[in-house]
Amino acid sequence: MSKVIVLSTGGTIATRRDVQGVGLAKDGAGELLGRLPADPGVEVDGVDVLCAGSYLFTPADMREVVLAVRDALADPDVRGVVVTHGTDAMEETAYLADLFHADPRPVVFTGAQRPADAVDGDGPRNLADAITVAASGAARGLGALICFDGRVYAARGTRKTHTLAPAAFSAPDGGPLGRVRAGEVDITLTPSRPEPLDLGGYDLDGVRTDIVALYPGCDAGALRAAADAGATGIVLEALGAGNANPAVAAEVARLTGAGVVVALSTRVDAGPVAALYGNGGGADLVAAGAIPTGILRAPQARVLLDALLGCHRDPARVRAELAARTGAATATGRTRPGDPTEDSTERTK
Repeated sequence: MSKVIVLSTGGTIATRRDVQGVGLAKDGAGELLGRLPADPGVEVDGVDVLCAGSYLFTPADMREVVLAVRDALADPDVRGVVVTHGTDAMEETAYLADLFHADPRPVVFTGAQRPADAVDGDGPRNLADAITVAASGAARGLGALICFDGRVYAARGTRKTHTLAPAAFSAPDGGPLGRVRAGEVDITLTPSRPEPLDLGGYDLDGVRTDIVALYPGCDAGALRAAADAGATGIVLEALGAGNANPAVAAEVARLTGAGVVVALSTRVDAGPVAALYGNGGGADLVAAGAIPTGILRAPQARVLLDALLGCHRDPARVRAELAARTGAATATGRTRPGDPTEDSTERTK
């Protein structure tokens, strides 16, 4: 194995500003590689997949990126793959890639907070670091990763936590897996990963997943609207450890009874979802059929729900898979000892 493939999809790293100062993604892989600060020390080939801000991406676009990753890894000479991507939805596409990634070779997502024409742009350094990680044996077997501002994160549980700062990403419940400095990769944690899903069976036709934000005083109107619009899966972005109110809990029971899969996340930055309270709280929502999503926040919970619905269709199977992959089934005693969950890492050093 002797080369790294860089898949370009747009984002701020590829953005240039017009005369009004408004940025649009324009640069392709060739331009990105031409701005590397030094020789990467490995052969690098660039491939243009998309060219847009990731805030425009649809689930179909994200699937296209994951398919491009699979195609790149079909070449046995490839050490690893880098995906340059907008930061707005990087956590979603990276996690989708991780769900289907069955190869030990790393897939490393990166981007920038400053545009390509900025004097102090962070894109070239982030890209150089990501190429270093993708080529490193230390990153094998870790799944899909996010490399940003010198830190290496597992895709699962990582999210954008600052709108503008160069250190845009963090993993509040686990921290980074390691760092990259001066061309050296230091990995100190290994994520625990479940069996990958079958990308060949991932069909988005008829799948719609929505996120419904909950807040003090909300009613069930947004939930009903999502279902009426055709949602086959809904993620609740709940309060606290996963709480709502009796009206929402009643609507969850109605929807799950009708075959809609409801996942339960929280708007709180860190900590797992927990079924602690009644009177419309998490205990009532779980009793109504909502599946807690562990440390996954709503964007990644939606990606997992979307992937499971696209692969399995059957609501009962999707509910069981969702519970197993987020630790919810373990918490309620519904999995066998040793079944994998997604809420753990192991220290390697």
